[in-house]
Amino acid sequence: MKKMAAGAFKKNYLAVMDEVQAKHEAVVITKHGKPVAKLVPISTGTDEIYNFLGGRGAAVGDVVSPVISPEECSAPTTSINFLRLGE
Repeated sequence: MKKMAAGAFKKNYLAVMDEVQAKHEAVVITKHGKPVAKLVPISTGTDEIYNFLGGRGAAVGDVVSPVISPEECSAPTTSINFLRLGE
C-alpha cells in the first residue's frame, strides 16, 4: 500500500485516482506522517454493505396490525393531585 502526504495528494489527486483505478492498489494519505484517509479502488460488483443480511431473516405473523390494542395505547385515566404550597 502506497503512502502519500496530503500536500502531494492535493497537487496530483487526479493522477493518483487514475493510478489507484489502474493498479487496484490503495493509497494512504497522511498529514504530518499520520494516516488520515485511504483512497481505495472501487469494485464493479455490489457494495459489501448492500444486502449483506439478505435471506437471513423472516417476517413472522401479522406485520400490519398494531401490536397492542387501542385501549392499551390510551393515556392514563388516573387523576393527578397537585400539591399547592402555602394553602
